[in-house]
Amino acid sequence: MFKKILIANRGEIACRVIRTAKKLGIKTVAVYSDADRDALHVKQADEAVHIGPAPSSQSYIVIEKIIDAIRQTGADAVHPGYGFLSENSKFAEALEKEGVTFIGPPVRAIEAMGDKITSKKLAAEAKVNTVPGHMGLIEDADEAVRIASSIGYPVMIKASAGGGGKGMRIAWNDEEAREGFQSSKNEAKSSFGDDRIFIEKFVTQPRHIEIQVLGDKHGNVIYLGERECSIQRRNQKVVEEAPSPFLDAATRKAMGEQAVALAKAVGYHSAGTVEFIVDGNRNFYFLEMNTRLQVEHPVTELITGIDLVEEMIRVAAGEKLKLGQDDVKLNGWAIESRLYAEDPYRNFLPSIGRLTRYRPPEEGAQDDGTIIRNDTGVFEGGEISMYYDPMIAKLCTWAPTRDKAVAAMSQALDDFEVEGIGHNLPFLSAVMEHPRFREGRLTTAFIAEEWPEGFAGVQPDAEASRVLTAVAAFINFRSQRRAVLISGTLANHARKVGHEWMVSFAGQWIPVTIKDDASRTVVSFEDGETLAVTSDWLPGRTHAHFLVNGRRIGVKVQAVNSAFRLRWRGIDEKVHVRTPRVAELARLMPVKLPPDTSKMLLCPMPGVITSIAVKEGDEVQEGQALATVEAMKMENVLRAERRGIVKKIAVEPGASLAVDELIMEFE
Repeated sequence: MFKKILIANRGEIACRVIRTAKKLGIKTVAVYSDADRDALHVKQADEAVHIGPAPSSQSYIVIEKIIDAIRQTGADAVHPGYGFLSENSKFAEALEKEGVTFIGPPVRAIEAMGDKITSKKLAAEAKVNTVPGHMGLIEDADEAVRIASSIGYPVMIKASAGGGGKGMRIAWNDEEAREGFQSSKNEAKSSFGDDRIFIEKFVTQPRHIEIQVLGDKHGNVIYLGERECSIQRRNQKVVEEAPSPFLDAATRKAMGEQAVALAKAVGYHSAGTVEFIVDGNRNFYFLEMNTRLQVEHPVTELITGIDLVEEMIRVAAGEKLKLGQDDVKLNGWAIESRLYAEDPYRNFLPSIGRLTRYRPPEEGAQDDGTIIRNDTGVFEGGEISMYYDPMIAKLCTWAPTRDKAVAAMSQALDDFEVEGIGHNLPFLSAVMEHPRFREGRLTTAFIAEEWPEGFAGVQPDAEASRVLTAVAAFINFRSQRRAVLISGTLANHARKVGHEWMVSFAGQWIPVTIKDDASRTVVSFEDGETLAVTSDWLPGRTHAHFLVNGRRIGVKVQAVNSAFRLRWRGIDEKVHVRTPRVAELARLMPVKLPPDTSKMLLCPMPGVITSIAVKEGDEVQEGQALATVEAMKMENVLRAERRGIVKKIAVEPGASLAVDELIMEFE
């Protein structure tokens, strides 16, 4: 077994590898850039080596710097994690020359399957059903348009060395093919150092289902079931689950056997994933093979009980697999939600800054028999950088059934506190509560179809409104009762806390009566309905559990001046609780209007302006590209919302901007 493993990665996956290495008694080495000097993986490793500036192109994907770190520390093996150099055959070759073990597949397999074009050709030769497409390299945008037209729109434009949604675009016409080709090429070069692009037919209404394979150096390969990864945004997975709610046993077996055959054809060993597109009739088509550990591997670990990182390490050390195919049993259901530093209210644009509060739910076995797991690489007080993927954590739940796993995830998301940056917790909650998701009716277009105009929050239904109104009344009553207990008040002058209140919730004024009844507080509504509320909440607590008519819920509570901000199940409401007289007066107050920014183009995210597509005095049309902002390794094209004339351009390409900084003005 190895004595020291260097992890050629960062963030949560580096922490994940360190955890298993420690379990096996193996020392670990972290590498870090300027931006990651205080990162969690650096603190957790036994040793850490600085490898350069913040951009990954100058640090994490520079092979020579990783090799130098190996020499400095005497590491005898390297785990590449995912992304960066994990599917770079030159890196594996460099390690081999250095006499250091690569914890991953052989170079031949990386070259054959890691390259999307080569893998498609190999799959076709093996008579594996593949999606129609152009497997050759594409030189320029004109050729891309010609090829896309011949295949037939819509098409998927993809980076050959791609992964994680980077360098991918869907084009529905010639213009989008031309623009998508250049954006994919730019993203591929900055993310992977390889700007080769290929094009294939985009299968409409597809499911994205992948098979986890595991092989050793003795010719044994098994599959560990599937993962449903259809909940995606911009081709980046958001929610994954195992098993798939769509597959039957026969399809699972057929896909698994095909994945194993493909792996054996290239002499594969270590963990790998064969991705398929599956249509509504359960026909499946080979998409690509990822010759590395997947981001979503925890859901497979939860339903199989197999530590994939441990298996990768043991296989790399030459050990045989301890399991045969018949030994693999799928137990229960697991779901993973990817918590991203993306603001769902601003079209999921990246958010950077300091995590002023980071409190994940308690991990491990729960009282109700479910399991919570949280893989992360951040900590409270840490920074989310603009240089890397915006992932904060991977929250996973396991339960005996899918319904219970979804319910456990909803509760875990309610109990997850993140402050200081924009994040997608409310959106993840909305997905969990969506009837279509609950029913398992998924496609890769789920998010685009269910939120076509973007995410604007969850509108509370009648039941949720009642529950949160009762919670607001309860915390106000507690606060008021506590305030009158302050010592030093004059005798006979103590303020009496009334029982009649008006709750302003979601644009409505709701009269309630609240009284203590033994060990609970009862909130009564005008129609006669009553809700009994108990909680250990105290003023100042930002999260608490409330028992509302016997239902346990987790609500985030924040005092905002004279109001309370309540967040639950994706609902985010600012609630006022006032006496009837104060409420009457409050209704007379004018509403402050927001400033008019209709003639300005503001930067929607922290990032770098990579290009300005117009000049002062130009007339622009609706939908015309105005500027491009790069953040978190993704290019974002900003377009005109209406016709107009450019009056002033306030920045130049290369400028680093904060959120809402001015880019240009219109007449």
